Amino acid sequence: MATTSKENQRGAYGRRLGERFGVDDAPCIVTRTLQPAEIALTEVRVDRPLGGLSAPIPYEDAFSISLVLRDLPDSSYWQDGREVGRHTIHAGEFRLHDFRRSPMVRVDKPMHSLFLYLPRTALDALADDANVPRIADLRYEPGVGVADETVKNIGLSLLPAIGAPDKVSRLFTDHLTLALGAHVAQTYGGMQAHSRPIQGGLAPWQEKRSKDMLAGDFTGATPLADIAKACGLSVSHFSRAFRRSTGLAPHAWLQHVRVEAAKEMLRGREASLSMIALACGFADQSHFTRVFTRRVGLSPGAWRKYLSE
Repeated sequence: MATTSKENQRGAYGRRLGERFGVDDAPCIVTRTLQPAEIALTEVRVDRPLGGLSAPIPYEDAFSISLVLRDLPDSSYWQDGREVGRHTIHAGEFRLHDFRRSPMVRVDKPMHSLFLYLPRTALDALADDANVPRIADLRYEPGVGVADETVKNIGLSLLPAIGAPDKVSRLFTDHLTLALGAHVAQTYGGMQAHSRPIQGGLAPWQEKRSKDMLAGDFTGATPLADIAKACGLSVSHFSRAFRRSTGLAPHAWLQHVRVEAAKEMLRGREASLSMIALACGFADQSHFTRVFTRRVGLSPGAWRKYLSE
């Protein structure tokens, strides 16, 4: 399950994280698919830096990945109460932080970053879900920027979900947040991808049940964990098997079904575009138009006009 919040949280994310940098508005999304573990993404933007060190984060057995969205020249990085280096971090790179080491940065320049919160419980849950050994730690060099296209691309794909959560399905945020967490655990912690390759896809009854559950709510609000549980599978196993059976990730399959349902309604002349958008689970007409045009190559209005010619 993914939720969006600007309130104080118990972990180092959301408003609690933003306050460390002197900002009150730090929107976040929280995924609890692998309960009781939480994985969170927080957007932190500092336009008027105060000049001092960020406030220390209370000790926690957790890590954070900060994807830098604005160049940070000559950034001073502190750990365990002392400066450990100064580095220029370019937009698109990330830094890894260990919350057991009291990481701090000097906030003397405007900054804009996306923080992935990965507590120990989440790392353990990711390994358990994949049925592989748990990892001990994540490898990193304090304060140094790392170029990783996977982290960059997934992070940028998730960024709009923080600003406009009503226009992004829970399935989408669950899927990508878990994929990002698994990539970090595998690449920087040595976690195995999975215990054994998926030889086949879903059984016929599993495919039918999962598709029925997905299509039963066009908004994509059904948690991925609920669908996997109904199929008797772990989240990671279900996601891989579903893709093998259908050729698409669950959220992508649902988007395809929504567009096909919209096409059926467009063949008639009765429903307006705004009515079709809401009926097919889109946030509004503009969201519907954007998704439909990207997948079909024509706007809904142009596609309807083409059919009538």
